[in-house]
This record gives sequence, C-alpha cells and structure tokens, in this order.
Amino acid sequence: MLLCSWESYGQEMVTFASQETRGSLAGCSILSSGSVSAVSESSNAAMDAPHMHDGTSRRSHGDSSENANAVIQSTQTSQNGISIFQGLIERARRTVRGSADDIGWLQRAPEMPPVDDGTERFMEVIDDIRHGLHKLPNSMVYLLVPGLFSNHGPLYFVSTKTYFSKMGLACHIAKIHSEASVEKNAREIKEYIEEIYWGSKKRVLLLGHSKGGVDAAAALSMYWADLKDKVAGLALAQSPYGGSPIASDILREGQLGDYVNARKLMEILICKGDMQALEDLTYEKRKEFLMKNHLPRELPVVSCHTEASISPAALATLSRVAHAELPMVTPLSAGPPAKLSVVVPLGAAMAACAQLLQVRYGEKSDGLVTCRDAEVPGSVVVRPKRKLDHAWMVYSALNDDPSEADASQMCEALLTLVMEVGQKKNTRASHETGMSSNSFLHFIIVV
Repeated sequence: MLLCSWESYGQEMVTFASQETRGSLAGCSILSSGSVSAVSESSNAAMDAPHMHDGTSRRSHGDSSENANAVIQSTQTSQNGISIFQGLIERARRTVRGSADDIGWLQRAPEMPPVDDGTERFMEVIDDIRHGLHKLPNSMVYLLVPGLFSNHGPLYFVSTKTYFSKMGLACHIAKIHSEASVEKNAREIKEYIEEIYWGSKKRVLLLGHSKGGVDAAAALSMYWADLKDKVAGLALAQSPYGGSPIASDILREGQLGDYVNARKLMEILICKGDMQALEDLTYEKRKEFLMKNHLPRELPVVSCHTEASISPAALATLSRVAHAELPMVTPLSAGPPAKLSVVVPLGAAMAACAQLLQVRYGEKSDGLVTCRDAEVPGSVVVRPKRKLDHAWMVYSALNDDPSEADASQMCEALLTLVMEVGQKKNTRASHETGMSSNSFLHFIIVV
C-alpha cells in the first residue's frame, strides 16, 4: 500500500516535472522568440540605418554641389569683373596714349634702311628754277597721283599740269578713285603706267601727294617686276608712308571717332568710296603692308615733308582756301548724287589740326601727317624750313608771296631731284659693275 502510494507520488512528481519542464521550455521558447524578435528588430533597425545615412549623404552631396557651383559662379563673376576692369584700363590707356607709341616707328625699325638729307640740294634746285633754269627732260612722262578726297577737289594738280605743259613736258593726272583702298589704286596705277609707256615708249616719273604717294609706292613695290623698265623714279610729297595719327585716332576705339562722330563724317566725304581707304593709312595697316612689300633699293625715291604754322594768324586766316565739291543728299530716284561747290578755309583747318598734334603728341606735322611718318626709308629726304600745311597743293592762295616758290615749282624741284638721284644710282651701279668685271678679269689673268 505504501509502495503503491510512493509510486503514485513519484509518478505525479514526474508528471509535474514534465509539465514544469515543458512550461520552462515553452517559456524559454517564448523568451527565445522574444529575443530573436528583438534581435531581428535590432537587425532591421541596423539595416535601416544606412538608408537614413544615405539620405543624409545625398543631402550633403547636393549641398556640396551647390557650394561648388556658387564658388564657380563667384569665380566667373570675379573674372568677368577683372576682365571688365582690365578692359576699362586698356581703353583708358588707349585714349590717353592714342598714337604716341606708333608715330615715327619707321625710324625705330631696324630692318628699314636709313635716309639721306637732300634739303640743301633741293633748295639749290628751287633757286635755279626761279631763275629760269629747268632741267626736267622731255624724254620722260610725268604722272601726278592725287591724294585722299581729290575727287572732291576739281582743281587738284590742275595748275601743276598746266605749268608742266607750258614747258613742253608730257604730264598726266592719274584718274583714280582716291577714296579706294591702297591695293586697288596700286593696281590701277600699274595699269596706267603700262598704258603710258606703251603709247609713248617713254619711262614714267611719278609724284604722289598725300595718299597718292602711298598708292604710287604700293604700285611700285607690288608690281616692280613688271614696271622696273618703265619707271624712272618716285617723289612722295607729304605722304603718310608710315601711317597717320589722324586716321588711326579716328578709327581706333576710344579715340576721336567715338566722341565727335568723325567716322560718320568720313563716310559722308568718301561717299561712293571705301572706308578701307582711311583704314589703310592707320599705323596697324601700314606696318602690315610694309613688312610684306618693300620699295626696290634701285628705285630713286625722294620724300618731302613740311610743317604747318600754328600761329594765331594762321588759325584765323581765310586767305588760303580750297575749292571742293561735296555730295548732296538726293532721293534715290534722282540719279547720281548732285555736288555742291564750296570754298573751304583749309589753311585754318590745317593749322588747328597741327596744333592738336603738337599739344597731344609733341610732334611737328603739316596738319595731317607728322614729319617723321613722311620720311620714306632709303629715300633722299627734303625738309623745307618754309611753313607749308598739308593742303598746299590743293588750295589757291589769295595772296601768294611772289618771292617764294609756288606748288608747281616745288613739284618740278622734287622731280628734278629724283632724276638726279637716279643718275647717281646709275653711275654707282655702273662703277660697281666695272669693279666687279675688273676683279674677275684680274682673277682670270692670275689663274
């Protein structure tokens, strides 16, 4: 009985223990599940954490890009500001300096040959002419090449041509469009020379005034191979061979053309011409042209420049005038533009321009061309002491001084000097050829 009770008690204890164990296991299972769930949630939270960091990273990257763009824009703005500031400084420098660095560049260029002073001989020739001694031969033809705006001056070179004709000399005025470009006129002058030579079988002696001298020199430098047997020499009177500060300042940004509408005025005066004609006389274009086209060394060349008076009397005088024909504004259907004949006080205008160049650049000039820019490298230079402005060949003087040479006589003197320079060059060339021949013969005899 007791044994049975003990067995029953033991079985109950086992049963209880089993139930407790299962409960414990179940509790453990529950705890384990909870722990796993907690771990899973922690893991999920940990897995979700990078997504939050990635969002932060994207925002940080966006902020960095915006900052970089802001820095770039700021840099560009600063650079633009610096460029504008530098542009203003450069414009101010150009406005202040103008053509100061360009005037006389021919004398500073090491590749340009030196000049010879022929003023003394020129004055002797002038004196001979005034005493009736004329040396120009009729075995040549004399071609006068007018300058810029000559199409508006009907009397340009007319008195000089008449003067030459009275001496029995064949003289022509080149019928070119003086407001055309230098290269275009050079081609026309070349054809003009060939036509004269083929018709007369005489060589041509040229005299160019102002831009006409530049055009004539361009023709001889560009087409010398075709013209060397047809041309005897060239004289340039008051020609802006190196360039003109007036032309440069009118066309250069920040200069006269910006303030007084000078460019528009030039377009009106040039009329059917080409603004390239004025641009070709700027220092930039002259440097570019002369570096490519040189006058032949064997060509006799004389260049002449003068100085205009800037006295109060010259500024106020109306005694020296020019007859000009300026274009009138007409309807398009009215045909060719009509011309208005006017009398222009060029003497006073040239005196004012000369004074401007003297004050601004400290340069002596004839009113349009500085003395230094008119000296052609390798030429015989004439520097008269007499005060003559740039328009001395154009205007008619109401009170010419009979004791002084007029424009026609000075043209004759310049061409006479060219002829003498040519004779000296020929003599020197013959002498050098003879010396070379003698040296060669001596070498043969010795051998």
